[in-house]
Amino acid sequence: MKQALVLLVSLLLPGFALAEPASPPNGMDAPAWLRKIYQASQKLSYSGTFVYRQGERSEASRIMRLVDSGGDTEKLEALDGMRREVIRKGDEVRCYLPDSMTVKVDRRSNQLSFPALLPAQLSQLPEQYVVTKEEKARIAGFDCQVIVLKPRDDLRYGYRLWADTHSGMLLKALIFRDKGEPVEEFTFTQLVIGPHFDRDRLKPSFAAQSRHWRVENAAVEPANLAETGWTVNAGIPGFRKVVEVRRQLRESQRVGQIVYSDGLAAVSVFIEPIEAGRDPVRPGMSSMGAVNIYTRELANHVVTVVGEAPAPTVRRIAETVEYHKPQ
Repeated sequence: MKQALVLLVSLLLPGFALAEPASPPNGMDAPAWLRKIYQASQKLSYSGTFVYRQGERSEASRIMRLVDSGGDTEKLEALDGMRREVIRKGDEVRCYLPDSMTVKVDRRSNQLSFPALLPAQLSQLPEQYVVTKEEKARIAGFDCQVIVLKPRDDLRYGYRLWADTHSGMLLKALIFRDKGEPVEEFTFTQLVIGPHFDRDRLKPSFAAQSRHWRVENAAVEPANLAETGWTVNAGIPGFRKVVEVRRQLRESQRVGQIVYSDGLAAVSVFIEPIEAGRDPVRPGMSSMGAVNIYTRELANHVVTVVGEAPAPTVRRIAETVEYHKPQ
C-alpha cells in the first residue's frame, strides 16, 4: 500500500492511444484537458522533485522518467524516511530497500497511482463527476490550468488537478472530501520536462550490492476467482472490473486480487487463505489519507478491500464478497 502512495505521481498506464485535441489549449473544455493530462503521462520524459502531503505528514521524492526507443523507464527515490528506490521498466516494477537488503519485484497489473486515468473510461467520467475548469494558477514556475472533478454522489472523492498549459504535465493534485476538505495532495516543487539526462541515471543506486539481496517476487498471473467459488458484486455506479489476478504474498501463499475503477479512483479486493497458527483476523476499517482499508473474515479467508474511496464505499464493496463452494 505504501508503494501505491509513493507512486502517486506516476500516472502511468499500459499503452493506449488517444487523438490529440483539435482545439488549441486555451480553447479546450474540461474533458479535453483530462485527455491532454493522460497523453502527457504517456509520452513525456521529465525529472523533478515532488512533495506528498497527508494531514501534517509530508514526504519528498525525486522522480525521473525517460521515453525513448528503449521504451519507458521510471525511477523514483524517496528523500525522506526509510531509504528506498522504485524502478519501473515497462510493466516490471522493482522496489529496492537497502536497509533490509531486499528487492521486491512486481508486475504493474493494477493502477493504484493517482489519478489512474483509464482511457477506456475517460468519456464516462462526466457520468460520475462534474468536470469544470477554474482560473489558471502557477506551480513550480509553470502556468497551469486547474481542472476540478466534483463527484455527483458521496461514493467517491473529488479531485483538483493543476496541469501545465503547454504540455499537459500534472504539476499538482489534491483529493478532497464532499465539503472540500483536503485529504491528501502532491505538488512538484521542481520539474524539468524533456529527455535531458542519460538512461544510465535510471539504474538503481544499489545495483552492485543488490546481487546479494533477498528477492521477493509477486509472481502475478491472470486468474478467474469465480472458478474457485468467489464472487464480488461491487454494485457501485461507474466502477468496473479492470484486473483479476493471483499474486505471491509470501513464499507459500497465493492471494487473489480484483481491481475496480471508475476511470479515476481504484479499489482492490484481496482474498487470502488463513494459514494455521496465524493471529486472529481483526475485522473493521482503517485509513491512510485517501486510502481506506476494510477487513473481514469469510470461509477461512481474509477479505481485504483497499481503495482510494470514502470508507462507506470500501465497506460496501467488501460486504458484497461471497463464497459458494464449487459444485
